[in-house]
Amino acid sequence: MVAKRGTTASTAATVIAFDAGRVGRRLRSVPTSQVAINAQIRRYGKTVLARSRYLASNNPHAASAKETFVSALVGCGIKPSSLSTDPAIKKELELAWYDWTDEADADWLTDFYGLQSVVAAEMFEAGECFIRFRSRFPQDGLSVPLQLQLLPAEMLDISYNVILPNGRRIECGIEFDAIGRRVAYHFWRQHPDTDVIFNAVSGLRTVVPADEVLHLYKPMRAGQIRGIPHTLASIVTLAILDQYEDAELERKRIAALFGAFVTRPVPEDPSHPLGDAAQVGDKPALALEPGATIDLEPGEDVKFAEPADVGGNYEAFLYRQLLKAAAGFGVPYAAMTGDLRQTSYGSIRAGLIEFRRRIEAMQHSVMVYQFCRPIWQRWISDAVLSGAVQISPSAFQSKKRDIVRAKWMTPRWEWIDPLKDLQAEKLAVDNGFKSRDDVVEASGYDPTENDNRIAAGRDRAEALDLEFGNPIPAAAPIAAAPNAPSAQQQEQDDGAEDPVPPPNSDPTQD
Repeated sequence: MVAKRGTTASTAATVIAFDAGRVGRRLRSVPTSQVAINAQIRRYGKTVLARSRYLASNNPHAASAKETFVSALVGCGIKPSSLSTDPAIKKELELAWYDWTDEADADWLTDFYGLQSVVAAEMFEAGECFIRFRSRFPQDGLSVPLQLQLLPAEMLDISYNVILPNGRRIECGIEFDAIGRRVAYHFWRQHPDTDVIFNAVSGLRTVVPADEVLHLYKPMRAGQIRGIPHTLASIVTLAILDQYEDAELERKRIAALFGAFVTRPVPEDPSHPLGDAAQVGDKPALALEPGATIDLEPGEDVKFAEPADVGGNYEAFLYRQLLKAAAGFGVPYAAMTGDLRQTSYGSIRAGLIEFRRRIEAMQHSVMVYQFCRPIWQRWISDAVLSGAVQISPSAFQSKKRDIVRAKWMTPRWEWIDPLKDLQAEKLAVDNGFKSRDDVVEASGYDPTENDNRIAAGRDRAEALDLEFGNPIPAAAPIAAAPNAPSAQQQEQDDGAEDPVPPPNSDPTQD
């Protein structure tokens, strides 16, 4: 760019500079440091994680946002539907998987889909979670000798950073080779904050190969190696708001303890600054009751406490701050607070659509890709090797892609207007815009299993001579007016000219 005559190049550069890049009064408080994301995680990760867990456990709004996030992300479970072209293999895999889901948890506290809920909760609080494959012995009695152990973020020390020989390094507890591939994870043998009584192996680490560990997190920047709490953007807002509300509540409680103050004149006797102590002590206490008439001594006066109110802007202020916190958490305000007063059908529907888009992206990029698929592939391999499914190892190797291929069905979204939404789905299927299988899968069911159950139910109804009513039509016919002409008369009248109404007459009247 050439500067205008009479204008130096530096002046021209100043004129066309980005305002956001200036260092002036307005932006003086905005940081300009360019610290790498992993360096920020190493520096602030432990503190941010501790505060996030505190708020998610103690603040009602953060706890509600967490439950909303978990129920939306995994619901009752993200379930597989085998895409194997062999019906026999498909059926056998699904039955074996159904049996194993009850045995998946290494702690025996929940099933495979319950583990998904715990993982989702860890994603919200800590931004990451580790899953370790635990191979078991055949004599353990499992349908497939494999279980999953969940490890929280604290089990991998963020401050553990070491340069190793041969170009390897340990960064944030993760060991990388010379070309940046994950080789191993250096976990604590027990939680670093465990009570002293259980600290027999305190400070000891165990090295687990990377192919035995799943690391779930949503990367926010390129090159990020550890997760960031989902609550990060709202921690400051909600923490300060929580302190403000606690102080406001305590102020009102203390103010309510004071009903009235009785003032007395200073005693005239200079020998005793408090006057006759016995007389003051024997004087009955002032009792305030509704409608009571109180006799005061000469010179006494009553002053009632007048605690300051929160003001008329208190609710509006809280609404804006909670709206800001909900935006940081990535959940709808109404779902986090339960406040539906300022919502309408259109606004809540638009908000839920945007929320579902965000959740669906995370379902497929994190939960399905990082959690469900690797576990499904590992489970099938162990099931084949252990003989839990009747597939020979040679046949598995020759048809591995066909056998392990599966589609993961996310929980169905509840319809806001069930009748209209279902009619829209039927209209899309009838006109070829959408397949029937897509509608069934969106409802959280496997199409093949759904059709088999429908057929089985129909056969059972016929065998038992049961009859059921017809489904509700897509649109009920509009009732004809009492004096409306018949269809035949209407056809005859279509060719006739419309009669001209007489002057000064109302054409709408018969």
